[in-house]
Amino acid sequence: MSIKKWLKEVSSTVEEVNKIDKRYYKKYDIKQGLRNADGTGVVVGFTKIGSVHGYTLCDGKKVPTEGRLFYRDIEIGELIEKTGKFGYESIIYLLLFGELPNKKNLKDFNAILDSFRKLPPHFTENTILKSPSSDVMNKLQRSILVLYSYDNNPDCLDIEKILLQSIKLIARFPTIISYGYQAKAHYFDNQSLYLHNPKRGVGTAANILHMIRADNQYSKLELDTLDLLLILHAEHGGGNNSAFATHVVSSSGTDTYSAVGAAVGSLKGPKHGGANLRVRAMIEDMKENIDDYSDEKEVKAYLIKILNGEVFDKKGLIYGMGHAVYTKSDPRAEILKEKSLELAEAKGRIDEFKLYSNIEKLTKEIFKEIRGEDTEICANVDLYSGFVYELLNIPKELYTPLFATARVASWCAHRIEQVVSDHKIIRPAYKSLKNEEKCNFEEIKR
Repeated sequence: MSIKKWLKEVSSTVEEVNKIDKRYYKKYDIKQGLRNADGTGVVVGFTKIGSVHGYTLCDGKKVPTEGRLFYRDIEIGELIEKTGKFGYESIIYLLLFGELPNKKNLKDFNAILDSFRKLPPHFTENTILKSPSSDVMNKLQRSILVLYSYDNNPDCLDIEKILLQSIKLIARFPTIISYGYQAKAHYFDNQSLYLHNPKRGVGTAANILHMIRADNQYSKLELDTLDLLLILHAEHGGGNNSAFATHVVSSSGTDTYSAVGAAVGSLKGPKHGGANLRVRAMIEDMKENIDDYSDEKEVKAYLIKILNGEVFDKKGLIYGMGHAVYTKSDPRAEILKEKSLELAEAKGRIDEFKLYSNIEKLTKEIFKEIRGEDTEICANVDLYSGFVYELLNIPKELYTPLFATARVASWCAHRIEQVVSDHKIIRPAYKSLKNEEKCNFEEIKR
């Protein structure tokens, strides 16, 4: 028997013996996905790094509110106004050190980041070019783990050492994803190979645009927009999947490279960092199947078909709409919507912007019609972020790696917070159903 045939035969058995009847979760009040019955997250710890507010609780019920996002108790809109040039670098400093830098601190910090942007000797050839990957997130995760071998004391848990490891990773992420993309484009897509050295004194966003483009060229609008994207994706509280993964893995006492590598693995998933790619795929499907996507009636009818699981990927999801915490609005989406309009006007693609805007407006209408006037659903950051990346001419293979590049500062801050503040290993409980199935299945059926 061939391996392929054998796997096909046994896979159904494996699936069946591992399937848990969903009725058990309700019977035993198990918080599936660490979510309460109303969708709110189960509180598992404290954090000073960031917070997300999308509703209030009144007599135990969720009351929708406008979304607010804070980094170290400073609201995101205020941060964008305060930071200016080197905005993302200021955010890195804030997340790690708890305050925004003054001019001298920012200058010194940028110089430190610049000193670590180049990869170690022979790393590019041996780790990136000799074993290229068709997925840049996969290459990023592997590269992080290889960097462990270049550290003379990688398992040290002194905060000074973790801080140094963190700064090196933050500085090197842009170079790794840029070279990882170039290797992918060359070895898998038959394109020319361009490897540009990172530049000093220009910052993270400029270095990314410099390294991923053959001609190194970019406009000020493109630079400012990418810097804004990095700021908006930098932190989202301790409850998001990748930050929680960082806390869980760090609680075991493992090294920085393993913890950050685990966070990258989490973000790679389409339910987390890969969501903007699903938005893009949905948009392309709509363009192909709607005769006139400027016609709101046609767009609405197709959205209803998507929601009913009749078209696109048939999962019944309108990607880019809805959020686990935000109800009335996602502040990141609102900021990016404004920026995407500016870019669309500059690049003559206002019709496409209107399609995204109509998806937001019409999905809200549909949900109110189906679930009642009190239903609140908002666009999330993924609805507009993929469109903004597209308007910046950034390859889709880099959408999620750029998210990781923005978020690594937060992961490092959460790791430090875990190591400093909570010395217990995170160990939740799972209920065994081996005997429960025999004793209680008939009761559950009734």
